[in-house]
Amino acid sequence: MQPHGLIVVGVDGSAPARAAVRWAARLAGLTGGPLEAVAVWDFPCLLGEHGLVPPALDGFESERRAAEILAETAGACTVPVRRRLRTGPPGPALVAAATGAALLVLGNRGHGTPPDAPLGTVAQYCLHHAPCPVVIVRRDQSREDRP
Repeated sequence: MQPHGLIVVGVDGSAPARAAVRWAARLAGLTGGPLEAVAVWDFPCLLGEHGLVPPALDGFESERRAAEILAETAGACTVPVRRRLRTGPPGPALVAAATGAALLVLGNRGHGTPPDAPLGTVAQYCLHHAPCPVVIVRRDQSREDRP
């Protein structure tokens, strides 16, 4: 990783994502590079008689919650953090957000992954498609999260 390079961290409010933010913030503090937290939301879809239909109110609720998660993340960071809210499927949205970044940092699994799964689908997608190195941070209660 080049010094002072942009560090992008994906956030979704899960414990592994919070660990990833702490890890990324420490690394940004060590390198002096900028830190950008990215939350992704998408319209939940319902299967209706005309195919997939996004319910309007649920979509706005998803966007509001993602913005809240970003605000909470920025408030808890020990270094300055830029916030970016993106829409779409999380994997492709995070890969796009990492364009030009020195590093993409993610938790090993988010809210939708079964508890016994070691790696979530978004993390797997990003590992295979990101345009930069990817660090996967696993929540580990036995020691501090550190780079």
